[in-house]
Amino acid sequence: MATTSKQLFKIVDALAEAKRSSGQQYDTFRVRGKVFGYFWPRTQTVGLKQTLSEQQALVAERPDVFEEQFTSGGFGWVVVYLEGVESDELGELVFEAWRLSAPEDLVAQVPDLAR
Repeated sequence: MATTSKQLFKIVDALAEAKRSSGQQYDTFRVRGKVFGYFWPRTQTVGLKQTLSEQQALVAERPDVFEEQFTSGGFGWVVVYLEGVESDELGELVFEAWRLSAPEDLVAQVPDLAR
C-alpha cells in the first residue's frame, strides 16, 4: 500500500527535535539545523540521507521506487516514490536519515527503531 504525505509528516513529526519547514517547491526536514530530508508535493517524492551502501542497495533492489539523488560528504541521498513504499519501510528510512544527521547525544536518548 502506498504511503501518503500525511503519513510521511506523521513519521517526521514523531522524531525527536525534527522540524519541518515549507518552501514554494518543497518541504525540508531538519534536526538541530541539519537537513535529513526533503518532500516534493508535486511529484510525491521524498529525498532522504542514507549511507552510500544503503543508497546503492535500495536503488539496485527497486529502481522503480528508489533513485539516486546525489552524494555528499560520504552520504548518498535517495529519492523515494511514496506510491511504491509502505509506511513502515518509509518510517525506517526516515529514522535512518534522522539518525545520520542528529547529534550523538540526541541519538543516544532515542531507542533504535531498526533493532
